[in-house]
Amino acid sequence: MVRGKTEMKRIENATSRQVTFSKRRSGILKKAFELSVLCDAQVALIIFSPTGKLYQFSSSSAISDTIERYQKSTKTPITESSTMIKENIQQLKDETACLCKKIELLEDYKRKLLGESLGSCSMDELEEVQIQLELSLDKIRGKKNVLFKEQIDRLKEQEKYLRKENTELRKQCEMLPLQLSIIPTVQTPAQAEEVETALFI
Repeated sequence: MVRGKTEMKRIENATSRQVTFSKRRSGILKKAFELSVLCDAQVALIIFSPTGKLYQFSSSSAISDTIERYQKSTKTPITESSTMIKENIQQLKDETACLCKKIELLEDYKRKLLGESLGSCSMDELEEVQIQLELSLDKIRGKKNVLFKEQIDRLKEQEKYLRKENTELRKQCEMLPLQLSIIPTVQTPAQAEEVETALFI
C-alpha cells in the first residue's frame, strides 16, 4: 500500500494531533541519537509539547554544555532593547540641553562682571554683581598681602644673612697686624746744590 503525502498544516483533531506528536517525537529523538553515534556529532534537542511538557536529548553529559558551546560559536552580542536605547538618547539630550543652558548663564554672568551687557540688568542684579566684585577684590587683596608678607620675610632673612657676613668680615679685618713701611728719602745732586745755594745767599 502506497502511503500518501502528509499535508503540512495544523491537525485540527486533538486526538490525532496528540498521536502524531508522540510518534514524530519518538522518531526525531531516535534520529538525534543515531546522528550522534554514527557521526560522532554533538547533538542537543529540546521539544515542548502543546501542553508545555519538556522532552530533551543531549549527546553530551549535560545539555547546558551544548547550549554554551552554541552561544560561544554564534558570538551574538547582547544588545539593549530599542526602548532602553531611546530612553538613554533622550536622557543624553536632556543633559546636553541643561549643560548648554548653564554655559549660557555663565557666559552672561561673566560679561556682567566685566561691565558688559549691563543695560538689561535690574537694580538687584547690579547689586549682586557689585557684591561679587567686592568679594573678588577682597580675595585678590588677601592674596597680595600674603605674597607681600612672604617677600618681606625673604628680604629680612637676606638682610640677616648679610649682617652676619659683614660682622665676620669686620672681625677678620681687626685681626690683621698693622704694618707701616718707612721709605728713606734720597736727595739728588741737583736738590743738594739748590739747598747749598739757598744757604749761601
